[in-house]
Amino acid sequence: MTTTPIPSAEASASEEFLRLDRQICFSLHAASRAFNSVYRVVLKDLGLTYPQYLVMLVLWEHGELPVKSLGEHLRLDSGTLSPLLKRLEAAGLVRRERSREDERSVRVHLTDEGTALKKRALLVPTRIVTATGFELEDIMDLHARLDRLTQALDAAALEEAPGCV
Repeated sequence: MTTTPIPSAEASASEEFLRLDRQICFSLHAASRAFNSVYRVVLKDLGLTYPQYLVMLVLWEHGELPVKSLGEHLRLDSGTLSPLLKRLEAAGLVRRERSREDERSVRVHLTDEGTALKKRALLVPTRIVTATGFELEDIMDLHARLDRLTQALDAAALEEAPGCV
């Protein structure tokens, strides 16, 4: 007769950390999906998706940029960014042009319509803050903590992959 071993207290405690509700990555993932749901509603009036909104935020802040720089700001590769830019260009919000200095480089410009959209987008952050139910101070604290978390994870990823930059 075979008996099933009884798990030790240490093993049970360790296994507790394998529960989905204990994973910070899943909490961040769930929060991100919830944000996307709220942004979908808030951005509908602007005719933008959340990723398109992020592109517009960077362009409103920095003006004309090479696609490579835009991707660095957004942490997106060109395969993800190119279709976003194509749709924004089709909507008349941005224009892409090859650089005269370096034909391999494509620069992204806001059109007049893209620049004008910024005024309509001014209420988006307020609506998002309201949707969180948080006080502004709590949001600022969370933002700072998430920035520190991102920096720590970026550093850890570099340590795990030496020579890969």
